[in-house]
Amino acid sequence: MDFKATSTKGGRAQAGFGLVEAVIAIGITSLLMAVLASVSMMSGRTFVAFANYVDLDDGNRIAMDTLTRDLRECNRVTTCSATRLDIEGPDGVTVSYQHNPVAATLTRTRTGISKVMLKGCDSLNFALGTRNPEGSSFSVKSTTDISIAKVVNVSWNCSRTILGKKANTENVQTARIVIRRQGS
Repeated sequence: MDFKATSTKGGRAQAGFGLVEAVIAIGITSLLMAVLASVSMMSGRTFVAFANYVDLDDGNRIAMDTLTRDLRECNRVTTCSATRLDIEGPDGVTVSYQHNPVAATLTRTRTGISKVMLKGCDSLNFALGTRNPEGSSFSVKSTTDISIAKVVNVSWNCSRTILGKKANTENVQTARIVIRRQGS
């Protein structure tokens, strides 16, 4: 089978793409490349969000486990404010938890050794309560008197920046921790 160019009215042979066809092909290719780039960027953003979520979840779990262990084993609360909690450990050593809103961190200090427990901690609140619940509800009675404090309520919220945009990738963590040894 032979293919030959057909002649047009002027006697010239016609072959290949014309300008219109080339412009259409370039337009369609450009559109497909833009869609591919958009999907690629969205996938990258999603993967970063998942990685941040896993990292925040791990940090929150470790921080909450450590705080819970320290509070349940402590002898007593020595000082408490909205952003700082000092407790006397079972060995008599002071353990401090301090939230730094400027650095967005929660730091645990024991025997002069500090460890950052949470990074990206936007807000944190410590509050004391008594052992006995209020009325017929399950909520504890708030107190500022450390000598009768038996419960520590703590809540925090952490977030991260993803590609220059602040994203809350972890919900508020809240716990009501009962001090087992104090008052016994």
